[in-house]
Amino acid sequence: MTDAVEVRAVARRFGSVQALAGVDLSVAQGEFFGLLGPNGAGKTTLISILAGLVRADRGVARVLGHDVASDYRQARRALGVVPQELVFDPFFTVRETLRIQSGYFGLRRNDAWIDELLHHLDLTSKADANMRSLSGGMKRRVLVGQALVHKPPVIVLDEPTAGVDVELRQSLWAFIRRLNGDGHTIILTTHYLEEAEALCHRIAMMKAGRIVALDTTQRLLSRFGSLTVRLSASRVPEAWRAHVTRDEGEVHYLELDAYAELEGLLAALREDGIAIDEMRVAGTDLEQAFLRIMAGSATTDDAGVAAVLPEA
Repeated sequence: MTDAVEVRAVARRFGSVQALAGVDLSVAQGEFFGLLGPNGAGKTTLISILAGLVRADRGVARVLGHDVASDYRQARRALGVVPQELVFDPFFTVRETLRIQSGYFGLRRNDAWIDELLHHLDLTSKADANMRSLSGGMKRRVLVGQALVHKPPVIVLDEPTAGVDVELRQSLWAFIRRLNGDGHTIILTTHYLEEAEALCHRIAMMKAGRIVALDTTQRLLSRFGSLTVRLSASRVPEAWRAHVTRDEGEVHYLELDAYAELEGLLAALREDGIAIDEMRVAGTDLEQAFLRIMAGSATTDDAGVAAVLPEA
């Protein structure tokens, strides 16, 4: 099956700033995918290339198999983008704005879907209100409606809930989940990491124009869960003394930073004939995993892929 989004070796420089430094990424059809990173990581540049707003210096980007440069009409028809910035025309009402957006895609009789969008975005009461009279949160709802008005199979949400109240956030995510359940591919960028953790099956993390982590949400979290191990022994193997957090006579407590360390500890304990009394798993959340990945992604290998990148 053709990927919803395929990015291969995409690079882009703005003057002295290397916004993207050879990004490789694939998003499957029907996936709910998270694209995370600090400000300046290159997320918006990558989205702009997919949307045809910026041309890559090198590399290839495709939406449902359509090259965003050479087959741009089909690529743009397949994509709906909710931008981070509030961009709107102050001279039209909400309904007129959505009808005009429909016209860009050649959709003449789209009022039924527009009415449905207005309902799900809680904009029905504002349908005939002028755009300039709306609050910031209401304007962001209209941007979501504009991105969805042509029923694109691939939807990119760039900080869609920034400045949005809690009630709308919940109703918006319920609607987006429904669209994803109907087969739409969702790509989300957000600084609300709890949203990404709850919604996204897979997550890519970017820093300085590179992908520094890419895996399922669950595997990313499991990589940074800690283990507390309790031993009853006269001593702890010397190589593991740095992991001891507490000694109570001949009872020792060791803290492992990652599950991957457990195998090495078990080997050392077997060699010394020491048994484990108890192991306790401490989970982590996406915010903690994100901070640790960002802190550990400064060094890269010869291929330019950060050393923290999880195995497939």
